[in-house]
Amino acid sequence: MKKKKMLSLCLILALMIISNFAIATYEKKPTGEKINVEFSVDSKDAVDIKVYYTEKGQASKEDFSETKSVTINYKGSGEKTSSVVLPAAVQSIRIDPGEGTADVSISEVSVSYKKQVLLSTDEMQMTKLNNMKQKAGLYQTCKGDSDPYIVWSIPTEQVLADVAKVMAPKMLAVEILLCIIIDLLLMVIWWKRRILFAIPKEIVENRKLIISLAKNDFKAKFAGSYFGIIWAFVQPVVTIVVYWFVFDKALNSGTQITKEGIEAPFALWLTAGMVPWFYFSEVLSAGSNALVEYNYLVKKVVFKISALPFVKVLSSIFVHVFFVVFMIILSACYGFYPSVYTLQVIYYSFAMMCLCIGIVYATSAMTVFFRDLTQLINILLQVLMWMTPIMWSMEDLGITGILASILKLNPMLYIVQGYRDAFIYKIWFWQRPGMTLYFWAFTLVFWLIGTRLFRKLKIHFADVL
Repeated sequence: MKKKKMLSLCLILALMIISNFAIATYEKKPTGEKINVEFSVDSKDAVDIKVYYTEKGQASKEDFSETKSVTINYKGSGEKTSSVVLPAAVQSIRIDPGEGTADVSISEVSVSYKKQVLLSTDEMQMTKLNNMKQKAGLYQTCKGDSDPYIVWSIPTEQVLADVAKVMAPKMLAVEILLCIIIDLLLMVIWWKRRILFAIPKEIVENRKLIISLAKNDFKAKFAGSYFGIIWAFVQPVVTIVVYWFVFDKALNSGTQITKEGIEAPFALWLTAGMVPWFYFSEVLSAGSNALVEYNYLVKKVVFKISALPFVKVLSSIFVHVFFVVFMIILSACYGFYPSVYTLQVIYYSFAMMCLCIGIVYATSAMTVFFRDLTQLINILLQVLMWMTPIMWSMEDLGITGILASILKLNPMLYIVQGYRDAFIYKIWFWQRPGMTLYFWAFTLVFWLIGTRLFRKLKIHFADVL
C-alpha cells in the first residue's frame, strides 16, 4: 500500500511540474484582444459615420464589407471624440464620414489599448483618400457625387507587440494564480483519490454488465413503437431544423461572424452547439431517474447499484456518436473539412461525460427521496439552454461586464465553445486555459459532491424504494 501511495504522490508531483512548466512557457498571442480606434469628428450636420475593418493589409474599398463595420451616429453641433472597438489583429480600417452631402472633418485618429495610446495619426499609413482633402492632419469632405472615405493601414505586428507589453504584468499574475489553483486541485485529487476513483473502479469491474444494460436501456426507450430507434434521431434533427428556420430565416441571423474573423454558416454554428446540449439534457433527465426506474435492481443485495446512473450516461452516447458523425458530414458540406482539430471532439465528449457523471450521481440519489426533483431538473434545463450561447452569442448581443462573467460560470459554455472550436474555429483546448481550468475545477467539485452523496445515501435506497 505504501508503494502505491508513494507512486500516486510521485505522479501528482510530476503532473504539477509539467502543468506549471506548460503555463510558464505558454505564449499567449493577443490576437483575440480588442483595441480602441479613436478620432475627432466636427460637423454642423448630423451624419452616420461608418468604420470598416479587415484583417487584410493594404486593403482596397472592395476588401471591406458591411459584416465588419461599426456605425457611429454623430448628432452634429461641433467637435466630438468618437471611439470604436475593433479586433487587435485588424490590418486596415476605412472611415466613411457620411454620404458627401455634409461638411465633415476627421482628425486626431489614434489606436489605443487599455487607455494607452499605441499609434497616432502620424504613425498610421494612409493608403487611400477619396473625395476628401487633407491638410495638417485634418481630413475634410468635398462636395461631389463620389462617396468620401479614408483608408489607413495599421502596422499590426507593432500593435500586437505593444498590446503584449501592456498585458505582460496581468498575464504574469494570471499564470501564478493558475499554477497555484492547478497545484491545489491536483493535491485535492490525491487527497480524495479513494472517493474520486471508487465509483470508476466499480464501473470498470462491472463493465460487461453496464454495457449490456446500456444497450437494453437504449432499445427499451423505443420498444413497441413502429419505427423503433429511428425516433431517437428524428426528434433532435427536427428541433435543429426548427431553430435554424426561426433564427436564420425568420429572424434573419444569417452567417455567424466569429471574433476570429471566420464566417460560419448559421446552420453549422447552431448544430455545433445543439449536439452536445442534446446529450447533456438527455443524460440529466434520464440519469436523475435511474434508481427509481431500476428500483427492482436496487433491492437486490448482490447488485452493484452504483453502476445504474452510469448506464444512462452510456446509453445516451449511442445517439451522440451518430450526431458527431452528422456534424462531420455537415461541416464538410459547408467547406469546413475534418482536420486534426476535429479530434478534439473526443476530448470534449469525455469532458462532458465526466461533468454529467458527477451531477447525475448526486441528482439520482436525491430523486429517490424527493421525486419532484426530476420536474425541477426539466425546468432548470429549459432555463439553462437559453442561458447557454447555443442560439446566440455574447459578442452579437454586446454582453459584457458582470452579466458576461455570470454567464461564463455555466460549464456547458466550455463544451459548446469546444465543439465549435473543433469544427469551425480550429482552436486547441489548451489555447483557452482559463475556461479549461474552470471547467475541470467545477467538474471535480461536483464529482466529489455527487459520489460522496451517493455513497452516503445508498444504504437507504432499498428501504425507500
